[in-house]
Amino acid sequence: METQFWHNKWRAGEIGFHQDEVNTLLKSHLSALGIKKGGRIFVPLCGKTLDIKWLLDNGYEVAGAELSELAIMALFEDLGVQPQVSQAGNLKRFHSNNVDLFVGDIFELTGALLGPVDAIYDRAALVALPPAMRAQYSAHLVEITSSAPQLLITFEYDQDAIDGPPFSLDTEEINRQYADKYDLHAAQTRPVDGGLKGKIEATETAWLLRRNC
Repeated sequence: METQFWHNKWRAGEIGFHQDEVNTLLKSHLSALGIKKGGRIFVPLCGKTLDIKWLLDNGYEVAGAELSELAIMALFEDLGVQPQVSQAGNLKRFHSNNVDLFVGDIFELTGALLGPVDAIYDRAALVALPPAMRAQYSAHLVEITSSAPQLLITFEYDQDAIDGPPFSLDTEEINRQYADKYDLHAAQTRPVDGGLKGKIEATETAWLLRRNC
């Protein structure tokens, strides 16, 4: 899953992973993390998700990381905002009121560059990564956010039937990535309307990850 794969997807407009509406699991379950309005939510591999506007409209600040500059430019265009652009280490930082989005390799994003966050909303990051990359990603995410609580969205389906991404992640996999740092709770599981990619039955789960002591 090399970076060029995702750059090619954005250039070709092959972005079936982009949702045309705000994720209803976000609406239903973010409040369970107990993040006060004004809290800063980190959205890894955010693309141009409409979820960011929902977070802003509901009084949160947003930080994000995304490989594709095309996606971030489209996101700010949708917001109707002209961002300030600056260099942040090996990344570009796109900033406007209450929004900080970092463009480039998420593994180049440090905790110092990101700054404090109160929670993580991961709808499209862990599910986008093949098995060989997941442990590196989950450890990096925990490190740069100081184990901030998470709302994590995953899919489960017959991985032999179609190729990811998004990849199928079962309970064992979520435990493998995060059980040493978080208490895990599957808050809701629901069928994917029309099937995953319109091809196969699948379920979608909202996980609440809270720091364990």
